[in-house]
Amino acid sequence: MPAPLPAPDDSRYLALCSRDARFDGQFFTGVTSTGIYCRPVCAVRTPRREHCRFFTLAAQAESAGFRPCLRCRPEVAPQALAWSVQDASSILVQQALRLIDTPQAWDTPEGLGVARLAQRLGVSDRHLRRIFEAALGVSPLQYLQTRRLLLAKQLLTDTRLPVTQVALSSGFGSVRRFNAAFATHYGLNPSQLRRAGAPAAPGDAGLCGSIRLAYRPPLDVPALLAFFVQRQFTGVECADPANGTLRRTVRLQAGSRELTGWMAARFDTARHQVWLQTSEALAPVLAQVIARVRAMLDLDADPAAIHAVLGAAFPGTEGLRVPGAFDGFELAVRAVLGQQITVAAARTLGQRLVERLGEPVATPWPDLQRLFPSPATLAQAEGEVLGQLGIVRQRQAAIVALARAVDSGQLALHPGADVAATTQALCQLPGIGDWTAQYIALRGLRWPDAFPAGDVALHKALGVQGQPQPARAATALAQAWRPWRGYAVLRAWATGSISSASLSKA
Repeated sequence: MPAPLPAPDDSRYLALCSRDARFDGQFFTGVTSTGIYCRPVCAVRTPRREHCRFFTLAAQAESAGFRPCLRCRPEVAPQALAWSVQDASSILVQQALRLIDTPQAWDTPEGLGVARLAQRLGVSDRHLRRIFEAALGVSPLQYLQTRRLLLAKQLLTDTRLPVTQVALSSGFGSVRRFNAAFATHYGLNPSQLRRAGAPAAPGDAGLCGSIRLAYRPPLDVPALLAFFVQRQFTGVECADPANGTLRRTVRLQAGSRELTGWMAARFDTARHQVWLQTSEALAPVLAQVIARVRAMLDLDADPAAIHAVLGAAFPGTEGLRVPGAFDGFELAVRAVLGQQITVAAARTLGQRLVERLGEPVATPWPDLQRLFPSPATLAQAEGEVLGQLGIVRQRQAAIVALARAVDSGQLALHPGADVAATTQALCQLPGIGDWTAQYIALRGLRWPDAFPAGDVALHKALGVQGQPQPARAATALAQAWRPWRGYAVLRAWATGSISSASLSKA
């Protein structure tokens, strides 16, 4: 008889013993003899099996009474994102998690409360609590509290922000409540944690320090950064695949204030992490910057789960990620400019737009000195101005309508937005069709199942360009790749083909 499969927790213990970075963020280990919970990659001596309890979420470990490890720092781990396209309750929980994990949604004095979260999702707060606890074993409030505290712990350890600023940046309404929550959950005050924090990274300078962001290998860093190189606008963004760096200018909102500055990310492939630095002007919105960089570089992807579905069709592409966008509005304008023209031609139009309407900003690098035009600026742009840049009338109308919708608050383009409602709203704007909406959902909303079925390059890669209805044929072929069709699109674009073995099975 075949040997029985190991129990899930036994498999997790084997992953813990191997310190395999592919499992980072997939689970956390609570050690009963110390009361601490750790990442699978923690460098401390491996605890005995009988002392280990395993949790899928950090919130579950903290709800069980465990405190985060000060050495491996659970707040640095990539998130474990589960996707479904069938079960309604699972989809609702995923949408709730996306909102909670999006700092842009923390737009009330006390952050995103359960009642407000339920209202955004169109359900009662009682129903939300019931399905949340059934699926995850913790309440929405417990999960949100853990996310806030872990973010605060990261800012206390990696930056020199004042404790008051850390409290506000982490979504707490007051320093008193922050201190009380910290003492209750972690058994020490914020100042004690800062003194016990890890040493600064080499080259660390400034109030915001160098913030660590982990990811699960494999990650093809040169391919990811090359994607940005092909599309970058001079003055706004600068990617360097050879050095594993990405820098860009930044504009973000902090309440009614507009903050501008810069961010720089450097890959540390030996440790499977990214070092993030920002200008001090962005200190009040560091939570947003961290979340946007994680989305932009697709640091929370689970390569093993994705490749298990796509590997037969796209062998040897485990390390490819879906490049995101730091700013959803900027990405949407890029998508409009790229309609039915080459990447190089779209980049030329975007460069003209930046040089004509972008604002100057100071950075440490001479090749970064302009901001991408804001929604307010493009909402007021006249057809004559855009026409002089070589943008045709249909795209002029699309850009202006898009800018007005975002500037007025009618349209939100970030990973916490409702995908179906947002893509529908985009398609109602003049000059925006399904291809553009799906492209924005893929890169701007971070929807892994987005599928621009009408893409000509996709048709060619899938071998359906000669069929009477290539978009329908591509959609039918891609059904087997759900919920990772967006990753399939990027792999098809990168390789230009699909495995013949996979086609024979379709």
